[in-house]
Formats: sequence, structure tokens, C-alpha cells
Amino acid sequence: MTEYPPEPWHLVADACVSMWRVPVDELPALPAEPLVLAKQAAVFTAWIDYLPSGQLSYHELLSCVAVRGRGLAASITDIWVDSEISRAGGRELWGIPKELAAFTFTGGRTFTAATSDDWIATAAFTPRGGLPITLPVRFEIAQDRGGSPLRTPVEWRSKPRAAAADWSVNPAGPLGFLAGKRPVASAALTATKLRFGSCPR
Repeated sequence: MTEYPPEPWHLVADACVSMWRVPVDELPALPAEPLVLAKQAAVFTAWIDYLPSGQLSYHELLSCVAVRGRGLAASITDIWVDSEISRAGGRELWGIPKELAAFTFTGGRTFTAATSDDWIATAAFTPRGGLPITLPVRFEIAQDRGGSPLRTPVEWRSKPRAAAADWSVNPAGPLGFLAGKRPVASAALTATKLRFGSCPR
């Protein structure tokens, strides 16, 4: 068994995030009810570089959908990492369906992810103006673990900068529901610190 840290995980990261509007009937299966406006849901994609100053260091690409919750909430539909430890911990602790992939991160702005079978997506981000302050965000991740619903708290602090993003998504791949679409907003998040999971009681 791959050993992983107990929750919560304390991580440090740089990230590039995009928001998309997707018709509800094009969404992947979800364990929670999506938030819907004009028959469309908010989908978020993120490239994340978890840095060595945190508990774990690895790369990640994820897609999640905003869902109903006690506050901000999202359900992760697709996610890839290049760490077996992260894969095992994400699946067993929180029901997050992590898979392994190979990543190329270039200069913190250009990203590629691929499995042994095919490429998943590429993206290029151009950061613009940013805020001089660190913003805190609290939300929860809604997943299904072993047939039971699970809500996991996340605390995220970062310095956001608006960004332009150019995405290319494999239309035959797992993120194919985003192929041919353009994100409505994107951001680069630096100096990010996050706590993922519940604290011991």
C-alpha cells in the first residue's frame, strides 16, 4: 500500500484556473446537484504545481463542477496527478477519482497533460493585473466514497491575477465536453497555501 499523509494535507502551490459555462446535459456524471443558471453549469479547470515546501510535491490537472452545498462547493469529475502517493490518498481519504498522467509545465504558464494512451489537454496562460493582497477562500469538495456521499473542507489562500488562457482539449478524451469551448474567465494564483481535509478531533 502506498503511504500518504493523514488529513488534513498542508500544501503550497502555484495554479492557473479557468471557468467555463457548460450546458447541463453535456456534464459528466456528478454525485451532487449542480448549480444551474439558464440551463448551464459552472465548470472549473485547474493546472496546479504543488511545491516542495508543502507536504507533497507533484503536478495536477483537474476539472470540477460547482454544486449545491452549505456554501461554496464543487465536485471533481476528472483529475490527474503524477504522484502515486497523491493518487492513493485522494482516492482513499476523500473519494477523489485521481488518475496518473505525465505533465509538462513550462515557465509556469504553458501546460500539457497526457496519459500513456493519449493527450488530455494543453493550455497557455498570460497573466495580467493582480491584486496586492492574499485572498482566503473556504469551500467543500463533494464526492462519493464507497457509495456514500462525502463533503471535504478546503481552505485556500492565494494572490490572484487575471489571465488570458488559450486551451486545446482532446475532443475524444475525458475532457472532450470542453473541446471547442472557450473559458469565460481565467486567473493565475501564486503564493497559494491550502489545507485539504478535516482536522483531527
